[in-house]
Amino acid sequence: MTSVQHVVLVHGAWHGAWCFGALQAELDRRGIPSLAVDLPGHGASPLPFTDFYGDAQCVADVLSSLSARGIDNVVLVGHSYGGAVITQASTINPNVSHLVYLAAFAPTSGQSVMSQLLAMPRHDTALGSAMVVGVDGNSTINPEFAQESFYGCCNDEVIAASIARLSPQPMATMTQEVTGSPRVTITSTYVLCLQDQAVHPEHQKIMAQLCDNVITLDTDHSPFVSMVNQTADILERIATS
Repeated sequence: MTSVQHVVLVHGAWHGAWCFGALQAELDRRGIPSLAVDLPGHGASPLPFTDFYGDAQCVADVLSSLSARGIDNVVLVGHSYGGAVITQASTINPNVSHLVYLAAFAPTSGQSVMSQLLAMPRHDTALGSAMVVGVDGNSTINPEFAQESFYGCCNDEVIAASIARLSPQPMATMTQEVTGSPRVTITSTYVLCLQDQAVHPEHQKIMAQLCDNVITLDTDHSPFVSMVNQTADILERIATS
């Protein structure tokens, strides 16, 4: 019987583990075990918001918990901002067989999400108009621009349910730097989304070059709901290889 690795899913900014519900249901159908993490303050997490390092430690702690149960060498998936989180988390705890960047930032040591973004040629996105930064240091998403930013290829029901669950995002998470380069020793795959209006496809093409493998999907920023089967195909191949 083919050995199947656990898939650990890490959401992006303003989201929560809830965004992976449809994908996890499909992975279940295929017999692929998965776990979606709520970063502190997001989704159903009762914890207060933290910074980038607190988010990464949260994921590293999940990896440690899995290892304590004999679950080693997981497939670690990061969406959007979550790409930076999985990079730092696997620097702290390398209990990872494969890193998957899903329309994600892929910073190298010494880079933050923002510094990686600013190092690339400028390309405007709908997300740039959707973000509202508050005096408390957190940003929120103007719901009028959320669909175009995140869910352009999704159905109306998914869009409404998703927008209702968006939460604030501490801006400090975007400016703190990754401290290691785990992709040097851990195999990586970049999933590039061609209709993305949050992380521009041209930026994704540049970041994809930092990974070992590149897979392209013709969809929006949320392939885990807009292209569930295709996203599950990718993770199934990796988890069973």
